[in-house]
Amino acid sequence: MTDSGQYTEHLLSLPVHTTMRTSVPTVSPLDTVALVADVMIGEKIGAVVVVDGDRPVGIVTERDLLERVIKTRKDFESTTVKDVMSKPLITIEADDSASEALDIMRRHNIKRLIVTKNGAVAGITTERRLLTIAYKRYMMKGISAAATGANYGVIGITVGFLSSYPPRECGIATYTKDLVDAISDLYVLSAPVIFAVNDKGSHYNYGGDVKYEVDQDLAESYEEAARYVNASNIDVISLQHEFGLFGGAWGEHVIHFLEMLKKPIITCLHTVLLQPDSTARRVLKGILQYSNYVIVMAKVGVRILEELYETFPDKVRYVPHWCPNGPLLRSESMKRRLGLEDRITISTFGLLSRSKGIEYAIEALPKIAQAEPRVLYLVIGQTHPQVRKHEGETYRAKLSELVESLGLDNNVRFVNRFLRKNELIGYLQATDIYVIPYPNREQISSGTLLYALSTGKAIVSTPFLHAEEVISEGCAMECSFKDPTSIADCAVTLLKNDDVRRRLERRAYEYSRAMIWPQVAMRYVNRFYEALKM
Repeated sequence: MTDSGQYTEHLLSLPVHTTMRTSVPTVSPLDTVALVADVMIGEKIGAVVVVDGDRPVGIVTERDLLERVIKTRKDFESTTVKDVMSKPLITIEADDSASEALDIMRRHNIKRLIVTKNGAVAGITTERRLLTIAYKRYMMKGISAAATGANYGVIGITVGFLSSYPPRECGIATYTKDLVDAISDLYVLSAPVIFAVNDKGSHYNYGGDVKYEVDQDLAESYEEAARYVNASNIDVISLQHEFGLFGGAWGEHVIHFLEMLKKPIITCLHTVLLQPDSTARRVLKGILQYSNYVIVMAKVGVRILEELYETFPDKVRYVPHWCPNGPLLRSESMKRRLGLEDRITISTFGLLSRSKGIEYAIEALPKIAQAEPRVLYLVIGQTHPQVRKHEGETYRAKLSELVESLGLDNNVRFVNRFLRKNELIGYLQATDIYVIPYPNREQISSGTLLYALSTGKAIVSTPFLHAEEVISEGCAMECSFKDPTSIADCAVTLLKNDDVRRRLERRAYEYSRAMIWPQVAMRYVNRFYEALKM
């Protein structure tokens, strides 16, 4: 076979998820056609997928609107999606090939094909998109292997990730899994190798990408992991660092791992302490010493590491925390799905712990409810597993008692479970105001903040390090630390001024576009090659 023929065969064998658009606007069968039109115009797209729960059941295209609504003179506000959508929906699984996608589109005479993963919507591909991807890859095929990730994963570099990992319920675990998936979707590296950190007394049913388990509290386990890396074909290590994730005083056991490694190290810092004690400072300086590059998720982190930890700025790289890529929707459309039609919704989500400051938001509610009696505060997420191990549901019980003592039973609802990503985004899309009442300034990254930005929420937040940058860009409203009155004043201002709230929503959404996963994943890939001097 000629080189051209081999390359064509390679392109057609690519998994269809490598060619799909991941942000797929969706509506419910019970939504109105007016909402569909709003989404199409706002997103500049020609089709919207119809989902029941997270399962795709149909599609509404521009032609559907022309033929079934406009030509028949139906009312946009009273006609529901189920009456005009095209069904049954033709789909393809994410791991099927681009060649199969083309065959399906030709066989069914369609131009758009919904991509699913385990039955849920994962993306959308089109004839034009497949052609564009194929052409771009053809134009790049002559570039050196190093610059292109070595022929798109055929002989790409291998990255090892040291972190917690699902099914462990932990924010860092979720972040690492999403990062690994996003990099895999770029199809530029070899399969990743995961070194999963297990908390004390826990055992998890990991998938096949986890090749090694590290016992959090055993220094010897870190040393054994380092020896494994050194003897393997792993090219570079990505360390996802949070102080509470590793054993020893302030997580010092991870130093045993780093000092023994003979491979380049890129460390992502999820927290940078502004007032560390001597042990915490020593541990972080050790991590900085052994890392080839350090990633911070807020630009202020570069300055903090330089001033407080005497790190050279050229060793630090800013890579934003990722956020999901979805459409900007008005909250009213999602409220109907969740039975919140008549409520004004405020929400906060995340694994519950005292560091979230939820009590200050609850204490702000009487003043907010006085201005808007329909207000409902959604506290979304279960108690952090580590908190539950040490103190059970004490903090949640304290919050429930506070709600009762303030007479707010009709104004607060706890969604006490770990939500799937689609469910979480649905709750955020149904939110009018998102509140982040963190009581401490030192948090340098916040996934909850990025989720709220990416869904275009009007955000009220204390000025912790990550939020400080967002506030300075005019994408969130600042409230004071541990100050219920300040939170209430901000929320009431937004509830009384629709123009201000809409402006914040738009700025938040636009600000988040540079932080969607494909962009962040590619920046990580560039750092890996930089560490290898390639």
